[in-house]
Amino acid sequence: MKKKLFIIYLSVYASINVFGQKQQNSTINISHTYADEITVNDLRKHLEILASDEFEGRKTGEPGQKKAAEYIRNFYKQHQIPALPGTEDYYQLVPSEAMKRMFSPKLNDSENVIAYIKGEELPNEYIVISAHYDHIGMANGEIFNGADDDASGTTATLLLAKLFQQAKQNGHGPKRSIIFLHCTGEEYGLHGSRYFANNPLVPLNQIKANINIDMIGRIDNIYKTDGNYIYLVGSLDEGKHLYANAEKANNELTQLKIDYTYDSRTHPDMIFYRSDHYNFARHNIPVLFFYSGEHDDYHKSTDTVDKIEFEWMKKRTQLIFLTTWFTANAF
Repeated sequence: MKKKLFIIYLSVYASINVFGQKQQNSTINISHTYADEITVNDLRKHLEILASDEFEGRKTGEPGQKKAAEYIRNFYKQHQIPALPGTEDYYQLVPSEAMKRMFSPKLNDSENVIAYIKGEELPNEYIVISAHYDHIGMANGEIFNGADDDASGTTATLLLAKLFQQAKQNGHGPKRSIIFLHCTGEEYGLHGSRYFANNPLVPLNQIKANINIDMIGRIDNIYKTDGNYIYLVGSLDEGKHLYANAEKANNELTQLKIDYTYDSRTHPDMIFYRSDHYNFARHNIPVLFFYSGEHDDYHKSTDTVDKIEFEWMKKRTQLIFLTTWFTANAF
């Protein structure tokens, strides 16, 4: 998640509801079965790699970020999840010129990594799952590994894609298409998601929702030791179907405390404006952001894998999967 400093120039928006709530009861047990396949071991496996010293803090445009992009692309190839048409072998180039913004340092060319699963009944309607895979690199001989920010969201997105692909192969593919968008340049001004929204590879009016995942691996300074919660931030009344899907998923499976503390465009922490969902919201696309809050290691070299709360991260990832399932399959 990027710091508040970079978002003081952003404006508010109005978004719209685009489809309803009704779900097929027959999908519930099926979806629970897939959600139950999310394991701590799988989460740990990918997060340990993405947040390793080898990736040098994944700074936008630097070698470590390029290694992370390649790792993500290879994951999709391994699981036979295709690239979104219009990319160059899963990559959407984000040129350095597009990342010139107030408060943002000069950055090298970078790339979003984008895969997708085609919908069975409404293939031209899209749900975008987003997570940024960049972080802030190295400074003074220290590596800022960004285990929570946002290797946690990146890992969750990879596992969600794997499960939806498995469901499709088993004859349970989603009604709508799902795009898996791994954004670059988030830390320096939401660059990757802004570039995607300004240079869309599918028509923006066909994107029916964005589900964004940024920092879901820790317990914040408010909850301290109890990780049985998740913050939701979204499109308020205009995105009420997304809230309803999250509440339904939570009641059926995960039973986390859903906390709406930051779900306000006027909250002083300005969370609504500080991660990649904003660049969908400003185009009137309903959004829902999953977030576990800020902690003492935020944007420090101490944001490392050993501090990730994998059991709580598992439950949060299950909630996101089931929320996406309901959203992708709504009538």
